[in-house]
Amino acid sequence: MTGSTRSSGGLDDRRKRLLFRCWHRGTREMDLILGRFADAEIANLSDDELTQFEYLMDVPDPDLYAALTGHMPPAPEYANGLFDRIQSFRSADHGA
Repeated sequence: MTGSTRSSGGLDDRRKRLLFRCWHRGTREMDLILGRFADAEIANLSDDELTQFEYLMDVPDPDLYAALTGHMPPAPEYANGLFDRIQSFRSADHGA
């Protein structure tokens, strides 16, 4: 997969921005992890989860990738329920 399979039609501006940012991280591995999660879940996230997701978008790719793949524990400031959901989604989606 090389990009989003989800249309941004019907999404509010906040969700559209997040969907775009998930697929344009700068690191292909992170595009695939966050982009696939966003494709599947962005429409259903609560306002609090959107805030958490926006915060995760500011975490540097190497740090977030290492935490999501289990190579290092997540920093306490982003170890939350949404992080856990993304990590579980990644494991189920990628079989790792």
